[in-house]
Amino acid sequence: MERARLDRLNDMLGEVLRTNEFYRRKLEGRFALPLAGPEPLSGLPFTTKQELVDDQLRHPPFGSDLTYPVERYVRVHQTSGTTGRPMYWLDTEASWDWWGECWKTVLEATGVGSEDRIFFPFSFGPFIGFWSGWEGARKVGALAVSGGGQSTQQRLKSLLDYGATVLVCTPTYALHMAAEARRSGMNLARDSAVRVTVHAGEPGASIASTRQRIEEAWGARCFDHTGATEVGAFGFACEAPAEEVHVNEDEFIAEVVDPESGASLPDGARGELVLTNLGRVGSPAIRYRTGDLVEPRRGTCACGRDSLVLRGGVLGRVDDMVVVRGVNVFPSAVEGIVRRFPEVEEFRVDVVQSDGMAELKITVEPGAAGAPAGLAEGVVESVRDNLHIRPVVEVVAPGTLPRFELKARRFFRG
Repeated sequence: MERARLDRLNDMLGEVLRTNEFYRRKLEGRFALPLAGPEPLSGLPFTTKQELVDDQLRHPPFGSDLTYPVERYVRVHQTSGTTGRPMYWLDTEASWDWWGECWKTVLEATGVGSEDRIFFPFSFGPFIGFWSGWEGARKVGALAVSGGGQSTQQRLKSLLDYGATVLVCTPTYALHMAAEARRSGMNLARDSAVRVTVHAGEPGASIASTRQRIEEAWGARCFDHTGATEVGAFGFACEAPAEEVHVNEDEFIAEVVDPESGASLPDGARGELVLTNLGRVGSPAIRYRTGDLVEPRRGTCACGRDSLVLRGGVLGRVDDMVVVRGVNVFPSAVEGIVRRFPEVEEFRVDVVQSDGMAELKITVEPGAAGAPAGLAEGVVESVRDNLHIRPVVEVVAPGTLPRFELKARRFFRG
């Protein structure tokens, strides 16, 4: 696999350096082909999101990370913009086929095949994730069912009417659908045929308490998937019962570096994930700093794969960490605690300043039955016991907080 990957890397770089203005400016004269050795990319500079954003501002609308004339491209999508200005991203026929193959790997790892009916409850806007998942469904030969242009209630009815066996959406929306079903008197674990749920777009499906809530609500196995518009569908969970995500090393070269220095980190050390994709020659990402915090390990999984594994999937964004009274706090850690309370249907976390110090305020919204006595105090104590800080917790009325179909926004800095 390493030999084949190195050959593909050299082939891609040879083509990119001939005609891709972005990478020709960035890499020309920095190395000689062919690259060799166990760490062939170590001498190349990183690519950052800000570089790509700036490049699109200088060369509107699509930037100069284009290996071919625009006429060769057949798809355009854009990033969510949750961490800055949205970026546009083009794909050729070949790279779109590559996206589908990557998602095929995601689906097959969960046991999804041609006998399944996959329901996609999202609006089919410019977000690439579930468009590529739709293509992956075609690759495995499954029946793909669109939930675009429907309300949550209409989607629930369609899911039941079509006898869908697989659900693909964000973890947040899977929980929202379950809550809406309960309010309508449905029991999805009993009434639906869904046996597998696959989640992307945000962390959550690798957080134990969130995954447990999804599995209990749907009566199905819950699987995480990691990817990014700029890079591709790079990670998948397998059927082994572990909170881990495999990196698809057939299609990606992965590195983990210190977020501050950029130095390579040893196996097991938490750091920032850096990816190079091999099948997206038309708009490649070479040593791309994803901003994702991960904890890698090498070794054979119970499923038999020996690819790089990320413990807990994507743990959060490197720049999401806040220091609250001397304690490093990530949003995923707070979610992992709040989701343990079955009475909480939605929540929001605010980092506020008080007397010159950061404080944590957590707003929790209970389900239709309302908040049981002591809910706020229970959340306070659980956060204190696990994170060693004492937050302010406010309970609001059912239906107060916003709901999300795609990436949720629950973490705010004051």
